[in-house]
Amino acid sequence: MGSLFRSEEMTLAQLFLQSEAAYACVSELGELGLVQFRDLNPDVNAFQRKFVNEVRRCDEMERKLRFLEKEIRKAGIPIVDTGENPDAPPPREMIDLEATFEKLENEMKEVNTNQEALKRNFLELTELKHILRKTQSFFEEAEFHHQMQDPALAEESHALLLGDEERGGQPMRLGFVAGVINRERLPTFERMLWRACRGNVFLRQTEIETPLEDPVTGDQVHKCVFIIFFQGDQLKSRVKKICEGFRATLYPCPETPAERREMAIGVMTRIEDLQTVLNQTQDHRHRVLVSAAKNIRVWFIKARKIKAIYHTLNLFNLDVTQKCLIAECWCPVADLERIQLALRRGTEHSGSSVPSILNRMTTKQAPPTYHKTNKFTSAFQAIVDSYGVASYCEVNPAPFTIITFPFLFAVMFGDAGHGLIMALFGLWMVWREKQLMNQRKDDGTWAIFFGGRYIILLMGAFSIYTGFIYNDFFSKSLNIFGSSWSMANISDEDIEKYDMIELDPNVTSIYKPRSPYPFGLDPIWNMAENKITFLNSFKMKMSVILGVLQMSFGICLSLSNYRFFKDPVSSVSVFIPQLLFLLCIFGYMVAIIFYKWIAYDASISYKAPSLLITMINMFLFKFPESQDDYLYSGQKGFQIFLVLLAVACVPCMLFIKPYFAWRAHKSGKRTFGTVQMQVNGAAEDTAVIMDQDEGEMPPPPPEGVSGHKEEEEFDIGELLIYQAIHTIEFCLGCISHTASYLRLWALSLAHAQLSEVLWSMVLHIGLGFQGWVGAVVTTLVFPAFAVLTIAILLVMEGLSAFLHALRLHWVEFQSKFYKGEGHQFVPFSFEALMEDHN
Repeated sequence: MGSLFRSEEMTLAQLFLQSEAAYACVSELGELGLVQFRDLNPDVNAFQRKFVNEVRRCDEMERKLRFLEKEIRKAGIPIVDTGENPDAPPPREMIDLEATFEKLENEMKEVNTNQEALKRNFLELTELKHILRKTQSFFEEAEFHHQMQDPALAEESHALLLGDEERGGQPMRLGFVAGVINRERLPTFERMLWRACRGNVFLRQTEIETPLEDPVTGDQVHKCVFIIFFQGDQLKSRVKKICEGFRATLYPCPETPAERREMAIGVMTRIEDLQTVLNQTQDHRHRVLVSAAKNIRVWFIKARKIKAIYHTLNLFNLDVTQKCLIAECWCPVADLERIQLALRRGTEHSGSSVPSILNRMTTKQAPPTYHKTNKFTSAFQAIVDSYGVASYCEVNPAPFTIITFPFLFAVMFGDAGHGLIMALFGLWMVWREKQLMNQRKDDGTWAIFFGGRYIILLMGAFSIYTGFIYNDFFSKSLNIFGSSWSMANISDEDIEKYDMIELDPNVTSIYKPRSPYPFGLDPIWNMAENKITFLNSFKMKMSVILGVLQMSFGICLSLSNYRFFKDPVSSVSVFIPQLLFLLCIFGYMVAIIFYKWIAYDASISYKAPSLLITMINMFLFKFPESQDDYLYSGQKGFQIFLVLLAVACVPCMLFIKPYFAWRAHKSGKRTFGTVQMQVNGAAEDTAVIMDQDEGEMPPPPPEGVSGHKEEEEFDIGELLIYQAIHTIEFCLGCISHTASYLRLWALSLAHAQLSEVLWSMVLHIGLGFQGWVGAVVTTLVFPAFAVLTIAILLVMEGLSAFLHALRLHWVEFQSKFYKGEGHQFVPFSFEALMEDHN
């Protein structure tokens, strides 16, 4: 135990920690990451626990750090990630951190408030500057227009504009307002003015060329300057209300050119002074943020570690003296010494004179499942855990998945060219693992690919292997060793004349018996008319053989579970009948496939009986009349024996196990489910572990058993129904699962045909031209060929083959021995905590 084959042996332990040493001890255990704490206060509200105030303080620190991080990212300042992983600070340092964060937050809020006010003033002065410039041009255009008219009319018009003349006894003086408005609101604003004032106002507007910065959002806004002429106070009030409704900003504008020039000079001076103050404020803000960016990652780690420690301490209980904290945790037996050393270090760092104590406890609760993995095996373990976490001490399929999963994928994806691209991509991710680690945090899709980099590498490597077996390299064959067919040496003119050639080894003018092609398929099959017929037979039989072998291996693994959990009844009543049932039917089919390959050569292949018909007649007890139609002598009697043996296995699976359970119940022995076990009556005393373990962990409980539950009342009828369901499921599953492995053949054929279609309909177009025209056309066509190859054949077909390989492992393979009813070991680990936040 303790290997990847089975989960680590776990034990339930009890910790006694002095109050002053608890924080340091939990911190050391968090760095170690080998202890899963249990909540000893499940009925206590989260707001009523002992360290709730410390958790709130940590939440407040995280809020301030997120505010600083947001400001740093808004300013475009890179956050330095040195890879430093500081230890959790002692509780007294928490006050210093709070003061530092409080000071930085207040300083940033004050700087932001001042900067926003300065930007608002700067915006107003900038808008006023544009108003003075644009309105000056409006008045100059009007004056030039009057001068070009008749001097008398110009003088009269000028007098009327200034209000020096009367018409009908009333003064004719025009008023005006000037301001700025967002460019997108101007058309609606103009229509509203026209309708509300009934055409009695005159609007002039022009666009401000440079966009202005919004002081609140920091966005660039396009605005326009406008001036509105009107007559009377009633229109003035109406115009101002409309401007207010459209959020237009009005500014005072003098009537005379001299006053406008004087105001413009004053505005420019104020803008220059304000720009200087803004630059100084921005520099100060930038310095503060740059200083914070250097430490914010470390601050985040410290705050999160402190918060995690206090969250964990809230799971503990206080003893009656209020001076000791009591905790319960699951931990691996093999790492008890390391846990002890961590507790000793924590006690020394806290300055406590009382040592922390760890007691191993005896329990009948099902322990969590823990497999030690590394960066290579973790991805394959994740594939298995996605189906279900292994029951405690159950056989783990992950070690076998490392080989079988990429191999079955490659059987469906067999192309050496495509496999080479996939393998190079996986090798690149593995080679630049450290540099690409940071990119993994930002993109979810990239995180999936990067997490499965070793799977991709192995899938590509196995695809190269199967591609050479199929002799497929971007749908083309490689003639490396020379063909065994004499027609491999025919001229190109003959190939064009006959187009496709049907290969028959019985035709001696085509096939000359020589040494077979050393590895894989002969390349001549790539141009044969009967290529599909030949490959279909080969790949279909290969799929069945691989499927039966893997399912038989899965049944054999179930024997390892039965022996480990000391369940001889299941070894006899489940393992042996299941293996015999599978081998008597489908194992026999695999055997006659190999026999037919060996016993019948090309010259007498027409005499070979059909495998499908042979298997059907086997169950119908129909046999050929002529002895020449048999595969081998004694076939009739042997097949009848296999069928009867397979049928006899069904009642064995159905009745033997319930019978032993019923007999054990009648004899008064305690049983776990349907497995007869002798159980110790009394629980052993808990042992105090100091420098070395005293005593050994009791044997693990039987799989699927929760010892803390009361034994249910024995019901033989319910047990028979349960066993009947599993028996029927297995017998029907053997048929459906064997047929399911034919997906290896189907997807391999589909991938090969898609690759061939893509070659002939895309790249072959460019290769069909001669000379410089062919070079140009090929250059133009190749990018489309490359994109379609990656998008369709690598990504889409690769994903399809990946999912089908996943299904073959989850359903067809793991169902033979794997229950997956456990729960994951989730230790208290700072490393996992940081990965989750990243």
